[in-house]
Amino acid sequence: MQKFDKLTGVAAPLNILNIDTDMIIPKQFLKTIKRSGLGKNLFDEMRYRQDGSEIDDFVLNRAPYRNAEILVAGDNFGCGSSREHAPWALLDFGVRCVISTSFADIFYNNCFKNGILPIVVSADDRDALMADASDTENPELSVDLVNQTIHRPNGPTVSFEIDPFRKKCLLEGLDDIGLTLAKADDIDSYEAKREKDQPWL
Repeated sequence: MQKFDKLTGVAAPLNILNIDTDMIIPKQFLKTIKRSGLGKNLFDEMRYRQDGSEIDDFVLNRAPYRNAEILVAGDNFGCGSSREHAPWALLDFGVRCVISTSFADIFYNNCFKNGILPIVVSADDRDALMADASDTENPELSVDLVNQTIHRPNGPTVSFEIDPFRKKCLLEGLDDIGLTLAKADDIDSYEAKREKDQPWL
């Protein structure tokens, strides 16, 4: 998993409440078990018409947001069914951070497992960041995970809280498999000892 420490990038304003996982990646794209290739279908029903042409007024179809690495979103982001394809699609598009006032629990947990930083802020801070992102002349935000801050282009820095263990995993690029492999020596020692002490198992 790619490490996350600092990120400066275009922030896209997605001022929609209750964006669910089916909106993020519709069900017809869930057949794959690959984590790559889903970015083109991110927010598919909001980005494209039935003939495949782009819907011009959707934020990710407009400059400079086509290259967004950060989303500033409405309340309750990632609700709905528990599909890990949702963070896969965000990551494949290029989004490494989502900022909202609240997230659905399963989506929130899946973000950390895939190297995406979900940040919870107050409604006032979210509104200020949404305004920053809406400024097409300078929509960049800088996220500093080490210091747990969001630097705005023209406003006070926003601080955020994060679980220390999840912070460590992102900083070190450790997903569930990585956490297990980090204990490979202990696992090997245990297996060798068990084989010696209990060869019948």
